Amino acid sequence: MDDAPPLTWPHTWRVGPEAAGDRLDRHVAAHLAVPRNQVQRWIGDGRVQVNGRPARPSQEMAAGDAVACRPEVRREERVVAEEGELVLLHEDPDLVVLAKPAGLTVHPGAGRPSGTLAHRLLAHYPEMAGVGGPGRPGIVHRLDRDTSGVMVVARTPAAYARLSRAFAAREVQKRYFALTYGAPKPPSGTITAPIGRHPTKRQEMTVRPDGRPAWTGYATLAARSGIALLALDLKTGRTHQIRVHLKSLGHPLIGDPVYGEARWKALPRPLQAALRDFPRPALHAWRLAFRHPTTGEPVAFEAPVPADLTELWEQVTGAGWPERPETMGA
Repeated sequence: MDDAPPLTWPHTWRVGPEAAGDRLDRHVAAHLAVPRNQVQRWIGDGRVQVNGRPARPSQEMAAGDAVACRPEVRREERVVAEEGELVLLHEDPDLVVLAKPAGLTVHPGAGRPSGTLAHRLLAHYPEMAGVGGPGRPGIVHRLDRDTSGVMVVARTPAAYARLSRAFAAREVQKRYFALTYGAPKPPSGTITAPIGRHPTKRQEMTVRPDGRPAWTGYATLAARSGIALLALDLKTGRTHQIRVHLKSLGHPLIGDPVYGEARWKALPRPLQAALRDFPRPALHAWRLAFRHPTTGEPVAFEAPVPADLTELWEQVTGAGWPERPETMGA
């Protein structure tokens, strides 16, 4: 059948209704978490098909389209196993769930050829070498380098395909904790501002009318001393989404060197040093919930809140970290 993807190709999936209308190159880049120019090269080489036929980068996706991709792995994209610690939350034959520490890059990229989570994963799970996109063994989603928290990684091609589809279809529940300057009004709500590349600062994202749809739910769990602890739920996964949305709300993340606006200067002097010197965006990916790619059973995993966030809260507010904040808010 023309609409059947080649069974021997490592990445095959059906386009969900949420991606209808997307360009092929943009859709594949988002699905496999690879640069768009790389996908365009694969399309030009005949390594991407739609409904069993070669396609153009600009072809619009329709719900139900069958996409198949056979990436070219260049020498510089190959990942070599490197020893390194992994904080495991769960493992089974299909997937691994771990707590990524702040400061660890997820996969190789410009200026980061080694020392990533991907390198460590191969040392522990060599079977991941043939799973996922080039340079991204098993990686089905990402966290920013300085964001801590829970991640799921696939151990088999089948698990990779099913988890990737679940993320693309927004079937994965993602909850974060964040420390922000000031408390939002109202204390809970939804941010739906579209996000796109900044028109002049090309390394940054911004809210813009022609950006891609983005959805962030938020709830204030506690607020005092000029800062707030928020719970955040994401239905989309745009680059820097939480950081950009919180800035647009007027309550940027503490410690964010790009979107944070140095709000510590407006707070009482005794509090300024702790806020000024916090070395990363105060953001933690606390919980992932999804259906297991093999059994179909609902599963959920949580990464303990790291000490640097709880200590910052306690130092600035003089209060303890709220007990069981996961039961509060959104």
